[in-house]
Amino acid sequence: MGNENAQSLPRLQEEAQRGLYDAAIHIGDFAYDMNTDNARVGDEFMKQIEEVAAYLPYMTVPGNHEEKYNFSNYRSRFTMPGDSEGLWYSFNVGPVHFIAIETEAYYFMNYGIKLLVKQYEWLKKDLIEANIPENRLITMLQRIQRPWIVAFGHRPMYCSNANSDDCTNHQSLVRVGLPIVNWFGLEDLFFEYKVDLLLWAHEHSYERLWPIYNFKVQNGSYENPYENYKAPVHIITGSAGCKEGREKFVPHKPEWSAYRSSDYGYTRMKAYNRTHLYLEQVSDDKEGAILDHVWLTKDNVLPSYNMDLLENKI
Repeated sequence: MGNENAQSLPRLQEEAQRGLYDAAIHIGDFAYDMNTDNARVGDEFMKQIEEVAAYLPYMTVPGNHEEKYNFSNYRSRFTMPGDSEGLWYSFNVGPVHFIAIETEAYYFMNYGIKLLVKQYEWLKKDLIEANIPENRLITMLQRIQRPWIVAFGHRPMYCSNANSDDCTNHQSLVRVGLPIVNWFGLEDLFFEYKVDLLLWAHEHSYERLWPIYNFKVQNGSYENPYENYKAPVHIITGSAGCKEGREKFVPHKPEWSAYRSSDYGYTRMKAYNRTHLYLEQVSDDKEGAILDHVWLTKDNVLPSYNMDLLENKI
């Protein structure tokens, strides 16, 4: 979302002030760009989002548009939890454990590999802790704490947009890791530690995938694909509005893509309880109409895939 053509911003401002949300998550690419005109564009953008950020936590991760001067504008303007200057962190809201990751560490290697390795090690440790029984499972003595794990980062692992972005490649860096050696890929981690939902941006469009792992659809069943799903669910939501406009899609939708839209808009999420998570896509083009919605449901607190892995890890 930029400060030019920030089409969804007025609607987000109004809804935030009505108390509709507990938090907002902006998954990278701010202002276009915050460093422009000696950072005056960044100043203007921060004023624009005040009418959202003054009413609720405004949670962020950097995107490729924040790269200038080693992400200095991002680091100085946003204060997030943890000690990574807002590059990666985690937090809890109700029954959801949120994990923020910096995908740009895979693409701007001119700043070195240390950050990528440090984030990977931190992420694995965070996922292990999020999966211990007192945090995620039902026990005889206590209720479930945070059965939902939702991760978000800027560049997606998969997409069906008609461009040359990395998510259109079979071996995208975020998914499989560094070229040739395939070190530090994130898809295996998210699958092994039973992450429920992955939220991405970068593409100026909306796309919901079927539950997927290694390009294979892992639906719960034919009738109810998002019930007791067998792999993480990916949603790309990067269409709030900016001066670069919309993204188009390839003509033939891949079998792993469930729904696509180029409307300007944003995604709402609500954790109704410990077994039902609801998402819907709002179209600002259509005056707030709901274009798409999906329920993630599970009988067990953990998704049904790889149940034995947790028992072996703990």
